[in-house]
Amino acid sequence: MSEDKLIHDCLENSLENICQQGCRQVSQIILQMEQGETLPETTLLSAAQRQLLLLELKAIMAVYEKTGSCDVD
Repeated sequence: MSEDKLIHDCLENSLENICQQGCRQVSQIILQMEQGETLPETTLLSAAQRQLLLLELKAIMAVYEKTGSCDVD
């Protein structure tokens, strides 16, 4: 397995683990990450990978911000 594939898989696993916690918790995690906190879900990621993860989480949460709710049909 290539290093790029391992990095991608690690990011995907972290993203899935965080998203499974629900949108309210994801919002809290985004705030913590913006403050530079290291979280259990991000300990194996480099600083650059954490930035990519943060951008992805923000993009996902933009859907919820449009509706003003954590409920998406």
